[in-house]
Amino acid sequence: MPISWILTVGAMLFCIGLFGMMVRRSAIGMLLSIELMLNAANLNLVAFGSYLKLPVIAGQVFAVFVITLAAAEAAVGLAIVINIYRNEQHIDADKISAMKM
Repeated sequence: MPISWILTVGAMLFCIGLFGMMVRRSAIGMLLSIELMLNAANLNLVAFGSYLKLPVIAGQVFAVFVITLAAAEAAVGLAIVINIYRNEQHIDADKISAMKM
């Protein structure tokens, strides 16, 4: 499989995530869009790691690192969203006033 196909899929996933991040008003939708963008980056890291065919597995190691960061980001983000929902009874990012100065 040519690497250009994988990179195209990665770019499409990243663009869909970026579009979702800009359009969505729900905080959960924004978190899901960020996850989509991180998964696109993971796809590119693994594709380049396998394309270069080096004895080191740097691309895969970076992908595991990004997956770990994404899990931590999701946990912290969901905790913030749950706390905001308990206080304001909605998760619309435009209407959230708890984190504004």
